[in-house]
Amino acid sequence: MSIQYYNTLTKQKEEFQTLEPGVVRFYSCGPTVHDYAHIGNFRCFVFVDLLKRHLQLRGYEVSHIMNITDVGHMTTDADDGEDKIGRSALARGLTPWEVVKLFADAFFEDIATLRIQPADLYPRATEHVPDMIAL
Repeated sequence: MSIQYYNTLTKQKEEFQTLEPGVVRFYSCGPTVHDYAHIGNFRCFVFVDLLKRHLQLRGYEVSHIMNITDVGHMTTDADDGEDKIGRSALARGLTPWEVVKLFADAFFEDIATLRIQPADLYPRATEHVPDMIAL
């Protein structure tokens, strides 16, 4: 029995096909580490975990990358205002890097508590700014 997913581009169900037989590589958004994550944040991480487990159960080798947004997430959707991490650092009397460490550590503790399978790699936004600019 094949796996079918709804393709929002074509607006129809399509058979799932991988680029490399038996291997799924996917990227998912991770947390913006400016505060503790809440149940609404974890909804998406639980969904990704369920998808990943389903693919593994179906016999796929899954490679998963989840980013950590450690800079540049604005306080409004219009991308103006303050950086959430900078604002959090100011409010707590910490440096931005201390805020990032505090809440990234808390995120990893929380996903372990929820028994969410960890991603294979957690690149940080600050490590890829030139790549983002080039893109």
